[in-house]
Amino acid sequence: MTRRTGWRSAAGLGGWLLACFGAATLGGLFPPGAWYAGLHKPAWNPPGWVFAPVWTTLYTMMAVAAWLVWRDGGWAGRRRPLGWFVVQLSLNALWSPLFFGLHRPGLAFAEILALAGAIALTIREFARWRPVAAWLLAPYLAWVSFASFLNFTLWRLNP
Repeated sequence: MTRRTGWRSAAGLGGWLLACFGAATLGGLFPPGAWYAGLHKPAWNPPGWVFAPVWTTLYTMMAVAAWLVWRDGGWAGRRRPLGWFVVQLSLNALWSPLFFGLHRPGLAFAEILALAGAIALTIREFARWRPVAAWLLAPYLAWVSFASFLNFTLWRLNP
């Protein structure tokens, strides 16, 4: 690897980290607050301190996965898998404003189902080019699947 390609690769990783943590930052603009604290929650609802380390790990793994696919073909060569990645990342960024910002758990539930589908499609597309990138997204799909069930439960417990 030349110095130029090394810098390009590092800058690419930095870009994917920025994109993923940018989505996280958007979600952070809509904190749970008093509305969420007042909701009836199931006994298996995770404690609040769990979310920051889980999401930090997931966003990092997402960025590395996208970078691995991008690094092998760039945007021109990997338009479809990276396009799905951008779709799922956009849906990811939309969930917090719907749930915490607008207090619309029913709408957020429909949106998180679309997010889970987009993650699954991204995994399928990534697996065609870099199987390790697909595996890096598997914990993310598992967490979003769990979050979907939690979102549904909160919606039904708090009509």
